[in-house]
Amino acid sequence: MTTKNNTNTPRLLELYRNEIAPQLKEELGLSNIYSVPKINKIVINIGLGEALTNSKALENSIKDVSLISGQKPITTKAKNSIAQFKIREGMAIGVATTMRNKRMYEFLDRLINLSIPRIRDFRGLSPKSFDGNGNYTLGIKEHVIFPEIDYNSIDKIRSLQIIIVTTAKDNKSGHLLLSKFGFPFVKEDDKNINQQNDQE
Repeated sequence: MTTKNNTNTPRLLELYRNEIAPQLKEELGLSNIYSVPKINKIVINIGLGEALTNSKALENSIKDVSLISGQKPITTKAKNSIAQFKIREGMAIGVATTMRNKRMYEFLDRLINLSIPRIRDFRGLSPKSFDGNGNYTLGIKEHVIFPEIDYNSIDKIRSLQIIIVTTAKDNKSGHLLLSKFGFPFVKEDDKNINQQNDQE
């Protein structure tokens, strides 16, 4: 029998509470369940150098990020003027939004199970994109991988960044956390083979 609470709780949050957190507690040798790493927030960011020449770019990017995230993003502005790029202080140069709690877990579910599998020639996520503190940055070259985006209604294909901020203290814990959620990281053997190929 499904309770009301389960109905309103995102699937991945239930998974974290019931399975992932207890597993991490044991595997990381932690004595307190509250010390177990968790995802704190997810940030979506689009840089808009094209806004200098395309007045519709900002408007269209706001619409696209709203569809992807389920919430309205903010406009990021230049902190300094850069003459060679014709950027003035205060000029809109990007769009960003930060998701937490329920909306964050719902987005994460769609990202892992619907969007990432739609990446062309996908060979796995690089584990090298952690920042040293357990946070992971994922670069998406084509925002049309998100099912919320109608290819026929966009003005152009844009790239974006997804930053997954965790409470992990190092890359190993962050990698283990995201792996438990189903992030398709490149396997260690495959990574070594790729490194050897790059050196040859």
